Amino acid sequence: MEKVTPKRVFINNIDSYASKCVAKFLCECVVGAAVDPDAVTEEEEQRKPHRGAPVFQVVGTVCDTCDEDRPHVLEEYKHLNREELLSKLMDCDVVIYNITQHAEQLEEACWAASALHNEMEGFSRAKMFILVSTVMTWACSKPVDPDVPFTDEIFWRRRAHPSFKQHMDLEKRVVKMGKTNRSMFSTYVVASGLQYGLGEQLFHFFFKTSWLGQEQEIPVFGDGSNIVPTIHIRDLASVIQNVIEHQPKPYYLLAVDSSNNTMEEILKAVSSSLGPGRIQKRPFEEAYLTQELSVMEMDSLLVNLRMEAVHLKELFSINWLCESGLVENMELVVEEYQQSRGLLPIRVCVLGPPAVGKSLVSRQICEHYKLHHITLKDTISQTIAQLEDTVRNVDPDADNEDSAAEAKELLGSLKESMEQNGGLLEDPLLVKVVKDRLMSNPCRNQGFVLDGFPKTYEQAKELFYSEEQESEDGTSQMSSFSRKMMPECVLSLDASDVFLKERVMNLPERLVQEHNYEQEHFLLRLGRHRENNMEDESVGNYFDELDTTPLYLEISSSEEPDCLLLMQKILDTLGQPRNYGPSCREVEEEERRKAEERMKREEQERAEQERREEEEATHRAANWDQWTGGLEEMRQQEEELLEVQSVPMTIYLMEHVMPTLTQGLVECCTAHPQDPVDFL
Repeated sequence: MEKVTPKRVFINNIDSYASKCVAKFLCECVVGAAVDPDAVTEEEEQRKPHRGAPVFQVVGTVCDTCDEDRPHVLEEYKHLNREELLSKLMDCDVVIYNITQHAEQLEEACWAASALHNEMEGFSRAKMFILVSTVMTWACSKPVDPDVPFTDEIFWRRRAHPSFKQHMDLEKRVVKMGKTNRSMFSTYVVASGLQYGLGEQLFHFFFKTSWLGQEQEIPVFGDGSNIVPTIHIRDLASVIQNVIEHQPKPYYLLAVDSSNNTMEEILKAVSSSLGPGRIQKRPFEEAYLTQELSVMEMDSLLVNLRMEAVHLKELFSINWLCESGLVENMELVVEEYQQSRGLLPIRVCVLGPPAVGKSLVSRQICEHYKLHHITLKDTISQTIAQLEDTVRNVDPDADNEDSAAEAKELLGSLKESMEQNGGLLEDPLLVKVVKDRLMSNPCRNQGFVLDGFPKTYEQAKELFYSEEQESEDGTSQMSSFSRKMMPECVLSLDASDVFLKERVMNLPERLVQEHNYEQEHFLLRLGRHRENNMEDESVGNYFDELDTTPLYLEISSSEEPDCLLLMQKILDTLGQPRNYGPSCREVEEEERRKAEERMKREEQERAEQERREEEEATHRAANWDQWTGGLEEMRQQEEELLEVQSVPMTIYLMEHVMPTLTQGLVECCTAHPQDPVDFL
């Protein structure tokens, strides 16, 4: 067998959407993958290279700083100067430059093509340069007939959008360089349609808006009548693979699918598959207020071109994934979008006796994972309100008379059933209402927590099984429709009857009335729950049969630490959230909220500090007054004591000493002796 030497392929910005998808596709290409083994003779098999060997080795530049795992890429280059980059390009057989996303790559792509062209004489083997450009270089072309599509056979007549003239100039330069010596340096321009699939880039804003479900209508900027040439990103990668392997004679190729969908048709399909099912046309100027769309992307959304890729059909046998376009393959594209971005629904069912805490646990799960809380009471009331709105707002000129008639019939059935059963619905109607809610786009997108339903084996079977589908052995099988709403986790809460009765007795009267926990009703519901779960065909047994074993949790305390431990166990079981993180606006609002809380806390601390200082000053003043007042009192007491003690001594001196002393002093003053003391 012949040994296969993989072609070394360089791709710029392999961490960007389009380049990453192309790189991964090329790395998955193996020898003989597209060959029918039954059609190959033994002699041909001996001449064929080893099947399953990789065809390409991909290397490329990256511009991000995060360490994303790309095992399919052989080598990644960061922050190379021109000399280092040229050395890497010279080691490759094929150089692919994608300029459909980042306009700043135009200058580098031009330099790379020119540098390789200048080094052509020193090539040890032939090299190929592929420029992945955009149909925006055709955006201002004038059609001869509006119904006749543009084809790559008349590429010389194209006229670029004003913002994409540099792209067109680069296309011309690349084509011209490839004419010097095609045997050593061949160049191709692949003009790509607007790309979709595998997580989305250009259309991501509309997919995300629909998936989040926060808007009642999905915006269509402009009148939406413009025809948008598109291509699935894997089909674009397949075109590039065919160019590398077949080296066709035409050097300019259009890469578009066979659809001619308008922007309105595309966004209607997106809204119906993921969102509310409605669109709203808005002035195109409003698109510039959308932070998630760049100017380059907004210009692309306005393109109006009817195109046909003639060379692809004539020269290649492409194994198309979405040849018929985005609208016809919306279900596949939506699934790719959810899988690529990890937007997978979390479906939970919470079961248990009344008053065990199902609703509290359900709300906490919904808050943590941003899921939809499905209760029977809310679901029934919402369904009736929606049906009444549909019947009331029916448009006689529109083509929705059948749906209005169905809504009116269902509304009548619901009200009649509730009147006959004391405000309750019969099982068939109840299951239908819940099933419709679970199959709504919001529940299919984010997921749900089904609170306290189903209550019986039969309800569970009707809700999650399609009895019309049967296997070969005659057993009923779950339909794909039902599989999309089947809970992946079932939580079965339980507690002793004594604990439940004590909890209900300690509830406020308002909650007792709200949940219908009056003694008679509560004991009846508790007894019915115990009876349903004593049977062989219980709801828990139903899920066991489907290999969805419930997580049984015993509730024995209402204390906060025990509740936190219970929730942590549930969160560990469900794993990490599978949705979008906070948006830029939510991040800003959260930062603003934290800043306001920090300022409020600082103000409170400052006020508290001032209060403490004032109290300390008052306390010190009071202590000083108390202390100084005490000293004065002590001094007065000492003086009074001394005065009392000195009275006898004063009397003695006045009677026996002072008269004689006074006479002596008078005589001393008269005589003026030299020694007064001796004189006295």
